[in-house]
Amino acid sequence: QVRLVESGGGLVQPGGSLRLSCAASGVIFSIDPMGWYRQAPGKQRELVATITSGGRINYIDSVKGRFTISRDNAKNTVYLQMNSLKPEDTAVYYCYSHIRKGWTSRWDDYWGPGTQVTVSS
Repeated sequence: QVRLVESGGGLVQPGGSLRLSCAASGVIFSIDPMGWYRQAPGKQRELVATITSGGRINYIDSVKGRFTISRDNAKNTVYLQMNSLKPEDTAVYYCYSHIRKGWTSRWDDYWGPGTQVTVSS
């Protein structure tokens, strides 16, 4: 019974900023990696950013230099600081975690319900 809950989405003007948070709760042994996906209207879901427990980070090219992903391993929480937002960033953002519940358990994918980010003037 693992749950991922996102927060921080909303409406912002172009050039503005938002900070997304996602907290994983339940019986969790490890999460590796954590990340964010997004799905824009009329498009497929795409990977935005991921971060490993050791701090290795990957970004999609379109957000490099504008978004920053981070995590607090002790709190099982991942963040996405989004600056210089563009209308093209408008999407539902989903928290993703690859989790095992024990050291002998399998690794499974978990998804949050999504949070809407709208960038519009």
